[in-house]
Amino acid sequence: MKLSKLSVRSRTVLVGALAIGGMLASVAPAANAAPVARATATAPATVLAAPDISLANVKAHLTQFSSIAAANGGNRAHGRPGYLASVNYVKGKLDAAGFTTSVQQFSSGGSVGYNLIADWPGGDPNQVVMAGAHLDSVTSGAGINDNGSGSAAVLETALAVSRAGLQPTKHLRFAWWGAEELGLVGSRYYTNNLPSAERAKLDGYLNFDMIGSSNAGYFVYDDDPAIEQTFKTYFAGLGVPTEIETEGDGRSDHASFKNIGIPVGGLFTGAGRTKTSAQVQKWGGTAGQAFDRCYHSSCDTTASINDTALNRNSDAIAYAIWELAS
Repeated sequence: MKLSKLSVRSRTVLVGALAIGGMLASVAPAANAAPVARATATAPATVLAAPDISLANVKAHLTQFSSIAAANGGNRAHGRPGYLASVNYVKGKLDAAGFTTSVQQFSSGGSVGYNLIADWPGGDPNQVVMAGAHLDSVTSGAGINDNGSGSAAVLETALAVSRAGLQPTKHLRFAWWGAEELGLVGSRYYTNNLPSAERAKLDGYLNFDMIGSSNAGYFVYDDDPAIEQTFKTYFAGLGVPTEIETEGDGRSDHASFKNIGIPVGGLFTGAGRTKTSAQVQKWGGTAGQAFDRCYHSSCDTTASINDTALNRNSDAIAYAIWELAS
């Protein structure tokens, strides 16, 4: 997550909702599944249940990101070899799984940056559901929670789409952004260069930045009510209370999409803010300490990841993708 807060506000996008009968296999959400980002004229009565996302697989990706950083000066920052190696790792997995991938180049601070975009074949090309995470770290460390966690969970969800042979009603697109830590540079480049006709096809963008914080909270973006409700429905099924996300408002890549009028949503487990006693009553952990004591520091390693939070949020990503693309 980018350090300095940006001021972002955009017009509210009215959305529709569908009552969906499908149930999640590994959890028991509310009987009526969450509404989609924009209602369509017709839709199937039920959808396939989202799969359980393997925590072991997500953590295996984090181990790879850690190894990449260790072999490249200790980080995966923009303009450094560790970042490009991270892009190549993710791209290799997606190419092998049958995605159509493209690498978008941009320039920032005198260095070339890269966005990785992956499209899953099929679905209505005029209704696109997109999920993304920033792949770069700060220069001070490997960036395993910020944001290897979101990047790994989005990658494993995309691979689950492939394993399931999913044939969604809407088109699915996944993205990994560069230079987020320098001011959302990669995602801004993408959205600023997106033709108006392509913007109109985007039903919604879901952002996942820091979803395995060691002293985790469960925060849901409230920018779009239908997307927000999708995530709240999932966590309600687990019996896990959520709060509105405010610490990262405008500080991650969803802001680039919100600024061009795209409905956005996402998940977050907290960064430098302090967890309160009331929040400990909800979620456990330690009051008076930061949600992520290793935020933007060298100790943001695989050892600082909260497995329970990472597992729950990874499954929530899959739940939302299956629901919103149907």
